[in-house]
Amino acid sequence: MKTREYNFGYILGITLIATIGGLLFGYDTAVISGAEKSLEAFLIKPLGLSSFMHGATVSSALVGCIIGGAISGLCANRLGRKGSLLVASLLFFVAALGSAWPETLLFPYGEPSLGLLLTFNFYRIIGGIGVGLASAVCPMYIGEIAPASIRGRLVSFNQFAIIFGMLVVYFVNWGIARGETIEWINSVGWRHMFASGAIPAGVFGLLVLLVPETPRYLAMRGREERALKTLKKINVGAERAGEILSQIKQTLAGPVRGKLLSYGWKVLVIGILLSAFQQFVGINVALYYAPRIFESMGAAKDASMLQTIIMGLVNVVFTVVAIVTVDKWGRRPLLITGSIGMALGMFAISALAFCDVIGVWTLVFIIIYTASFMMSWGPICWVLISEIFPNRIRGQAVAVAVAAQWAANYLISSTYPPMMEFSGGLTYGFYGLMALLSALFVWKMVPETKGKTLEEMESVWKK
Repeated sequence: MKTREYNFGYILGITLIATIGGLLFGYDTAVISGAEKSLEAFLIKPLGLSSFMHGATVSSALVGCIIGGAISGLCANRLGRKGSLLVASLLFFVAALGSAWPETLLFPYGEPSLGLLLTFNFYRIIGGIGVGLASAVCPMYIGEIAPASIRGRLVSFNQFAIIFGMLVVYFVNWGIARGETIEWINSVGWRHMFASGAIPAGVFGLLVLLVPETPRYLAMRGREERALKTLKKINVGAERAGEILSQIKQTLAGPVRGKLLSYGWKVLVIGILLSAFQQFVGINVALYYAPRIFESMGAAKDASMLQTIIMGLVNVVFTVVAIVTVDKWGRRPLLITGSIGMALGMFAISALAFCDVIGVWTLVFIIIYTASFMMSWGPICWVLISEIFPNRIRGQAVAVAVAAQWAANYLISSTYPPMMEFSGGLTYGFYGLMALLSALFVWKMVPETKGKTLEEMESVWKK
């Protein structure tokens, strides 16, 4: 039996702490699914605002996500990977309480106004900056800690945490709304939904204090003794730790932070397109608007929340499929298989929408679509973004890719309500087309990274 060259228990422990950032990512982005109708009733309709403003409010956190993604490289390089996670936890905490009670010190409680709407959106943007930071730095942190042979699995844990966070908040939202009147939910219940996020945010901040900085960041900053100390904890034997540190130092020879295009344009374009396609297939429409979609299919309010929970359970199960297979089958096969499954699901939903057919088959195809995403593009996109970029440009390149991802997310999520008003069939058909194009993109452009160390990835992009 082959002896492990790494300390799996230690690596797993710090990975699980880092993935709480992923849990908060999922929690903060999905909490809106239970509250968006109440926000419409409390703020949008009384002010006579349009469906576009409703979509913009539901998606306002994504503005912050774009900002957080864009500054993640600067934060990761200046504050470190660990310091950036601490900042993200603080932003999550402030945003949870601020979104719940946006009137505090500024406006009369419970009286809708344009100023209150803008203040609510401000706090959602603050939370979004935390999400943007966590979405970039959590997989980067795990990728820089993990040995090559299990890196895909460990980075995929972050996606599991994202989906688990969404599932948790579906239960929280359902529990808050269960048995209550619409009037209470629209005035008070939605506040409890947002405020609940302060608890995991506080826990995350305290636990991040216990994890080490990544050895690759420490080496980049010239702190080689600390880097070696961490590598010894991660790997079995001082000799192996020394070999890894030597490989890291070789890739960092020259400028501490290389120019963004030091390795050509292709690696950056692939990172951006991975991010864009992950959103253009329409997954976050299904996540943000899940209860409303199920209600439009004829489900009652409580039933739509339960169906959302069922979808969340499916998401968790198929994310586990990705975790189990990513380091065995590779990244490319999973992505292409998932793209085909998503295309089938979305084209079927599109056809049912054109035929005005609402029933159990619509739910079945939504589950096929989301299951295909969760076993492929959900976790694997983050795995690839954490590992395809060479050490010298990783912080900057991940920031560009993640900012592109959140920009695409905002575009797709904010345009969903007006697109659905125009044509539901064409809307879902568009997402199906994007799924087909994503398969073609992976087949033609994305390299396989299974089993390669982060240092070996540099040779893939060198001319």
